[in-house]
Amino acid sequence: MSFPYKHVLLIGATAGIGRAMADRFIETGIKVTAVGRRQDRLDDFVQKYGKDKASGVVFDISDTSKTTAFVDSVMQSHPDIDCLFLNAGTQSVYDLSDPASFDLERFQSEVHVNYISLVALTYAFVPIFKKRETPTSIIFTGSNIAIVPAATLPAYCGSKAALNVFTLCLRESLRNTNIKVIEISPPPVQTELHDYMGEHGKSFGMPVNQFTDEAHKGLLQGRDQIIIGAVGPAETFNEIVDKRRAAFENLAKMMRSAH
Repeated sequence: MSFPYKHVLLIGATAGIGRAMADRFIETGIKVTAVGRRQDRLDDFVQKYGKDKASGVVFDISDTSKTTAFVDSVMQSHPDIDCLFLNAGTQSVYDLSDPASFDLERFQSEVHVNYISLVALTYAFVPIFKKRETPTSIIFTGSNIAIVPAATLPAYCGSKAALNVFTLCLRESLRNTNIKVIEISPPPVQTELHDYMGEHGKSFGMPVNQFTDEAHKGLLQGRDQIIIGAVGPAETFNEIVDKRRAAFENLAKMMRSAH
């Protein structure tokens, strides 16, 4: 099964997973409109591939008051967009044993960027995609530590757990529409997300090219849940993921029949 979408709007495309996936899409003949906060990187992306294949838009997704205007503008410029890829995120370490160092504002900002801003973008696109007669999709970059959290990353893990729940609920809610909801769940990947670790961060996790290969393979196979790697033993982790989804789907069927 091929990837049936022709033009991807990729949020968080200037570095790491987002940039690697943007490159892969264009290399396989799919147009990409890249979104990020850094104009110079967007310019480099467009220059590399040409304006017939690539475009770039500067937008800070944390400013949700401007989400609707951003979506209206980008769809006016690129009405053929049929896939929304929500990849942006931020990660910070917290020592929950030290109340004096806890920064609530930073914690809230991280949850807002990783979760609320993506929900806002999703619901700016859902009514647009539902009007299409052709297949559309919304792709989320989740995280394996949404399922088994890392104790030093409570904001990141909590926001990704919330995003995972939202993805499950959205997929169920849109099951009878032309919108496919896909979640890619990576392990740690060698990207700028881990720059706060210093030199160690550059080599922490799976090489980004390996991740991109596995994620793209899952997309081509038409999977709606692409788990890459595991937290701890793979058999145990995958069993948790599979049983949780099965339990969710059973509950969803019960709720549908009740109504």
